[in-house]
Amino acid sequence: MTKQRRPQPRSTKAPTQPAPVRPPLASDTAPQPPTIAPSAPQRRSTYFEAVAVYERGLEALQRHDYQRAANLFDSVLRQYPEEKELHERVRLYLNICQRQAAPRESSPQTVDERLYAATLAINGGQYDQAIAHLRLVRDEDPDNDHALYMLAVAHAQRDEHAEAVAHLERAIALNPENRALARTDPDLEPLRDDEAFRAALEAPPTTMRPPDRRRPFKTRTAR
Repeated sequence: MTKQRRPQPRSTKAPTQPAPVRPPLASDTAPQPPTIAPSAPQRRSTYFEAVAVYERGLEALQRHDYQRAANLFDSVLRQYPEEKELHERVRLYLNICQRQAAPRESSPQTVDERLYAATLAINGGQYDQAIAHLRLVRDEDPDNDHALYMLAVAHAQRDEHAEAVAHLERAIALNPENRALARTDPDLEPLRDDEAFRAALEAPPTTMRPPDRRRPFKTRTAR
């Protein structure tokens, strides 16, 4: 008797498909360029020379040798014009040296020095400065008729008639010679139409000053 074959169960799993093959790309086979690290910027030989001069200038500045430091900083600007990155710092320190090396005018200390400084200020039209000097003289020497007369001139030039006449009256009271001077002084021309000014020139003196007191400076120098 012939045996019957038992049917085999069918598999429910889907057949495995082979992965697609990617064709090779040109970048896979082409040689890659080597990676190059960025190099430091090249310095000109003049840069190091300029820095050396700049550092010498700093050393002179630290020693308060302002004139030598200024000369060294200036040479950096003149001799190394291509070194722009140094120039900003060089100009900063050069300005400091120039300010420090500039001669400083000493302020007047005595009455005569202040009167002289006030005379120069009036001649230069710097009436505010003149008044500042003359007020110091007046505070130190209230009976200095020359300072009071010059205050009258400075205030007259600023068209401050009341102040000018008040100082002139006081100057005339201390020294009657100031009356004759005021009558012809062109610096008091702005007061000619002022009634108080005309009255001051016509009024008799109230106080006589000592005859040996001399006027140290003229109101104005020759122009």
